[in-house]
Amino acid sequence: MNTEFQSEASFKEPEKPMVEVDSSESAAAALGDEATRQISQIWEKVSGLLGDLPDYVSEFFKRYRRPIVTVGLILAAILAVKIVLALLDAVDDIPLLAPALELIGLFYTGWFLYRYLLKASNRQELLDDITAIRDQILGKS
Repeated sequence: MNTEFQSEASFKEPEKPMVEVDSSESAAAALGDEATRQISQIWEKVSGLLGDLPDYVSEFFKRYRRPIVTVGLILAAILAVKIVLALLDAVDDIPLLAPALELIGLFYTGWFLYRYLLKASNRQELLDDITAIRDQILGKS
């Protein structure tokens, strides 16, 4: 039993094409001049674009002022909510502060019920105060 692989097909080495390269100084200078010219063209385009950038930005802001302000306000509101939630979480982690605040809230609720909601005259006083504040905010006299 013969385990050696014998190839019956013979492969020829592909012919390498002969390329003539002009290594003269004029060819190198022409390539250098072409590269310099391309770089200067690119630089002129970039500097022109950067020179007109304030005009582009101001025109963009004039055209899209309302959507930009709306998006900015939405992002600011989201950021404010995240900050408030982080502060509340930090306050909640302080020992004995949460029960103390709950106790203060219960006392204030009891005082409010006693002061404004127990008697009819006090309820009328509360309603008058609410109406006055509403009229002040809405601009009614």
